[in-house]
Parts: sequence; structure tokens; C-alpha cells
Amino acid sequence: MFIEVTLALFGGFLTTLQIFFLTLLFSIPLGLVICFGSMSRFKPLQWLVKVFVWIIRGTPLMLQLIVVYFGPGLLCASMERAGQAGNVIYYIADYLNSFSPFVATIIAFSINYACYFSEIYRGGIESIPRGQYEAGQVLGMTKTQIFFRVVLLQVIKRILPPMSNEIITLVKDTSLARIITCYEIIWAGQKFIKSEGIIWPLFYTGAFYLLFSGLLTILFAKMEKKLSYFKN
Repeated sequence: MFIEVTLALFGGFLTTLQIFFLTLLFSIPLGLVICFGSMSRFKPLQWLVKVFVWIIRGTPLMLQLIVVYFGPGLLCASMERAGQAGNVIYYIADYLNSFSPFVATIIAFSINYACYFSEIYRGGIESIPRGQYEAGQVLGMTKTQIFFRVVLLQVIKRILPPMSNEIITLVKDTSLARIITCYEIIWAGQKFIKSEGIIWPLFYTGAFYLLFSGLLTILFAKMEKKLSYFKN
């Protein structure tokens, strides 16, 4: 039984890892784009991005998963009843409705974490003293050169602790995917309660989370040590 449970949990943990890494792959660059939007000098864009970030950060990730997965189908159904099946929005919603639970999970997680990362980026960029930008300009550097050669590494050093905290939180948040029937490790452990009447596999899943979170903690500690030569 132990081997059977372990193999089942490994199968679910593989999905958990896929959710984790794909979320980071999309949310880290998307967060930077959102950050630049929230810092834009074009006020309507800045206002729009800030409202979007406020909505995403102010509502539960579970609710966002439900909306992304079930929302398009419900929108299609309501538009069909209203006789608007020829509408462009209908066809977009119909296409989104074809997403699998896994794809819907990646979309919801990526948007959610991108908004959190964007605020971390913004805080890191705004924490750099203005004098460093001015010194770069005096040396004849362009704004792009100043950002990538002077500012970026200092920003990375400052945002690493809050980013690592969010990333470790993501490890645990992947368990929410089961609410839209995405087969991850908690789902894999929970099924033994129904099929075998045993609960220990559900607690066994904690070992996977603890081990993975521990590895990430060690990794981020090493990264912080490497960047320690940047003094605040």
C-alpha cells in the first residue's frame, strides 16, 4: 500500500511541479510588464493597471480559478439565451471555454502572481536613490543602460527576500487547483480517503511540500549570499 500511495503522490506532484514552474515562467515577465504599466507617466494607463492589480490582489485566488474555468462557459450560455451567438465576444468566450482545468489553472495563477510580483518590482525600483540615475546620466549613459547596468542588480538584491516568500507560497497555493478538478498531489492523496478509507496519504503529501519548500529556501539563501556585496 505504501508503494502504491507513493507512486500516486509522485504522479500528482508532477502536476504540482508543472503548475509551479509554468506559473513562474509566465508571471515573472508579466509582472514586470504590469509594473511598468503601473509606473507609466500616461495617467489613464497607470490608473487602469493599478485598478486591475487592486482587483486581483483583493480577491481570493480560489475565486479567480473558478471565474477563469467556469466563466467563459457561463458567458456563452447567457449570450446564447440572449440571442447574441454571432457576437465576437461569444466566439472568444467559446474558445476560452475549451481550456482544460490545467490550462485554466496556469492562466489564473500566472495573472494572480504577476500582480503580486509587479508590486514587489515597483517597490524595488522605487527604492533605488535618484542620485544613481543622475550619476548615470552625467556619465553619458542612456536610460536603458542605467537600468540594466546600474539599477537592475541592486533591485534584484532588494526584491529577492519578498520574491522568495511569494514563490514558496506558490508551492502551497498549487493545492487550490483541485477545486477545478486539476489532478495535483492533494487530489492524489485525498482519493485514498474515498477509495481505501485511510487518511495518512493526505498527511504524507505534507512531506513533499516540506521537502520542496526546504530546497527552495536553501536555494534563495545561497542567492542572497551571492548578492550580499550590494550594501543597502
